[in-house]
Amino acid sequence: MSAAKRIAPSPSAARRGSLLALGAALLSGLLPAASQAQTAWPNKPIRWIVAYPAGGGSDFLARQLAPQLGRQLGQTLVIENRPGAAGIIGTDAAAKSAADGYTIATGDNGAMVFNSAMYKKLPYAPSDLAPVGFMARFPLILVVNPAAGFSSGAQWLAEVRKNPGKYSYASPGVGSPHHLAMELVKERSRSFIVHVPYRGTAFSTQDLIAGVVPMGILDTAAGLPHIRSGKLKALAVLSPRRIATLPEVPTMQELGLQGVDVAAWQGLFVPRGTPEPIVQRLTAEMHKAINTPEVRAKLEDFGLEVAPGDAASLARFIEQEQRSWHALIRERKLSAD
Repeated sequence: MSAAKRIAPSPSAARRGSLLALGAALLSGLLPAASQAQTAWPNKPIRWIVAYPAGGGSDFLARQLAPQLGRQLGQTLVIENRPGAAGIIGTDAAAKSAADGYTIATGDNGAMVFNSAMYKKLPYAPSDLAPVGFMARFPLILVVNPAAGFSSGAQWLAEVRKNPGKYSYASPGVGSPHHLAMELVKERSRSFIVHVPYRGTAFSTQDLIAGVVPMGILDTAAGLPHIRSGKLKALAVLSPRRIATLPEVPTMQELGLQGVDVAAWQGLFVPRGTPEPIVQRLTAEMHKAINTPEVRAKLEDFGLEVAPGDAASLARFIEQEQRSWHALIRERKLSAD
């Protein structure tokens, strides 16, 4: 047989070849569709876990931001309040959620920094949540009942130094930013003021106004309305600079206390393992939403300092916070157990 002649494939072999080619063509056509289905995020509502009660500062921030963020993403963001145990219940629920981009959570000093030093056992680790970005901070204020007899921050400082153990202060709870802030003030001022922890800001504020406890630390969200009405008096802010909402109130540094820079900060987080493209998009959309003029104006009027950041900078910030605060907690032998 000459080399030019070819053996024709059998009919059955030809049919098998045609079927294989058809299958390959169909598969190649389906693969892009499957890939698109995996990356078509979001295609259903997103749950936003807030580990504190409705009506508080954390809840306010989430509820102001969620509608705008939802419009940008094309999906509804559903706020789910899971309060209790210094934020542990809600944070643990977020940490144990599916890492699919359909659960986001607010994280703060307590959940991401203090709790891991204040509690011997936690059901979650801060590393179980991945940062999306810094959102805002609530400046903290030293407030007193007007009838307590303190005329200024300087006079207050001299009085508590001179009378260790005579005075008490209210905080929203053990391990809260407000509690740790006053412990830092006590350490820097070498004073002793008795801690009276409450089950939340509403209760501590109520007793401050009633004069049950003469002084306390409040964030701007809780404190500003009562300061403006005269029910409480602001003596100092725990920020490095005076704040725009209380320009006449001095900083702790102006009173002679160095290194007192504390705020109740808020960041956005997702369960660890959430796909990086989703995290990056959430960061970008959160920045855009929080800088929307209407949203930003409402937040600032509520007393927040809006300061959106990215995931990497929030991760570095948390590491720094853990180093400094864990050292103070160990030194002062503080515990929530």
